[in-house]
Amino acid sequence: MSASSIHIALTFDDNFWAPAYATMRSVCLFTMRRSDLVFHLCHRTLTPAHVADLKTIEGEFGVTLVWHDLDGSALFRDVAARMPVNKRLSNIVYARLMIDKLIGPDVARVLYLDCDMLVRDNIEKLYDVDMEGRPVAAVRDSIGAFITGGRDLRNNRDIFDPAYAYFNAGMVLIDVAKWREADIIGRLEQALKDGVMARIYYDQDFLNLVFQRNWLQLPWRWNTIDARHAHEGLDPAILHYTGEAKPWGIFSGMLQSVAFARLYRHVMTNELFYRFARHRWKRWWKKRLGLGK
Repeated sequence: MSASSIHIALTFDDNFWAPAYATMRSVCLFTMRRSDLVFHLCHRTLTPAHVADLKTIEGEFGVTLVWHDLDGSALFRDVAARMPVNKRLSNIVYARLMIDKLIGPDVARVLYLDCDMLVRDNIEKLYDVDMEGRPVAAVRDSIGAFITGGRDLRNNRDIFDPAYAYFNAGMVLIDVAKWREADIIGRLEQALKDGVMARIYYDQDFLNLVFQRNWLQLPWRWNTIDARHAHEGLDPAILHYTGEAKPWGIFSGMLQSVAFARLYRHVMTNELFYRFARHRWKRWWKKRLGLGK
């Protein structure tokens, strides 16, 4: 890996392999620095067939894939087992808190991306931004005050002040040395001991506590939250599909409400899009019939 490498980290399990592929492929399609891309795939429970799908990114674009098996990480297993359970996303969300321990000591900067994202601008514009000495750079979450404060914005006022900007952790540009200095895991242990983790919105709230008033706010276009059809004319750089409707859905009504749904389908590729749809239907029926996940 050269000094010009662009390090990007994603966390996902086998039920999200196709969106992870689409996010990576969108990065590759919209950059002129494909050979500089290094994707750190922090994964668990991947089947050989899905690993093979992800590896096609290397052949198409000449990028580097670095595999981090979370099931083989004692630290991840220990932390994930003790944290509040995220029923919607699973406890794999806690993997990004230990990203500095996964990627190795030679990486100075890493860009974390959620796998429900579509990139449509040169990622190097984001990766090379002047962080102005801050440990992280991110985009303000448009509903941050409600996430922390809940109904009538009264919850957790002893923890969060709504006057402080709150960032969405789906896209975080990280200065790895400063991230390590923040002792994320040590502070996580203390927050768990103090009962704070039981009161907050999982790892995103926790990161906002750690870096409160110490992060660089980036323009909204680098993390367009709840990306809708109306956003298309505003030239967003990264679409973040945080709402109930997803671009990998197969119902036309849902697809019409999200931004760049047709583009997303063909970034994922037509073949993988429909294979992922069958995977999700099979999983849904297994749950309905009580046959497991």
